[in-house]
Amino acid sequence: MNEPTELCNDFCVNQRIALKMDLPETREPTLELFDRLRKSFPALTRVRRSDDEVALESDEERDDFVWVSLRRTSIRSGHASPPSLQDAYRIHRAVLETAPWFLSISPLDIEHIDLTFGFDLETDQPRDSVVLDALLAQSPLARLLDGEMDQPVDVQPFLGLSLTPSGNLMATFEVKTRPRSSDGTQVAFPEPISVYLTVRRNGPLGSLEELPGIFATLCGHAERLAEERAIPHLVMPIREAISAR
Repeated sequence: MNEPTELCNDFCVNQRIALKMDLPETREPTLELFDRLRKSFPALTRVRRSDDEVALESDEERDDFVWVSLRRTSIRSGHASPPSLQDAYRIHRAVLETAPWFLSISPLDIEHIDLTFGFDLETDQPRDSVVLDALLAQSPLARLLDGEMDQPVDVQPFLGLSLTPSGNLMATFEVKTRPRSSDGTQVAFPEPISVYLTVRRNGPLGSLEELPGIFATLCGHAERLAEERAIPHLVMPIREAISAR
């Protein structure tokens, strides 16, 4: 995990704080939070607004892209193509340290906190066929298709598991082959095949002071599961299937 970009075409680390109550709709808390984050991350220079979110972002032309966004019931942050995992973690720690106070978030308000590792693998081959060959070949599921007649159009494995007996810590593994046109065919310029590993800590929390420890736990589990499971059993087989075509 020291050099994840060597394993794929692109790599990202994203965080989501899901809330039960709506975030404040007034301008001041959002702008004050963004100003505070910009002082620690000078690359965050642009505010972008859409119908359902407002985001503070770095320049899209940068080699690595950093962002923070607020939606009605969630706070999201991400670092794409980070130089290292420790670099990627910086923005997420900063959000956890500042957002609850600027946005008046209570420990009871936290639904869950997600940390996601995303691995993108580019290919001009039919993406669902690549995933089928890489992960499901010779399996009972693969036998549902007639190899001469059928073309797979939706092969997106998903698996979730609990990491603790109480179920308050969970992990999911997901492969995304991206959306299709209205006639069911893949788009002409396909997005990459993506492998997502997400570790989730369910709320509520006892206090906001628990956040640093929770984040450290999420990072530890994500790194372990990526190295022991997601990379050898998802990323590498897909990468090899792409190379073999």
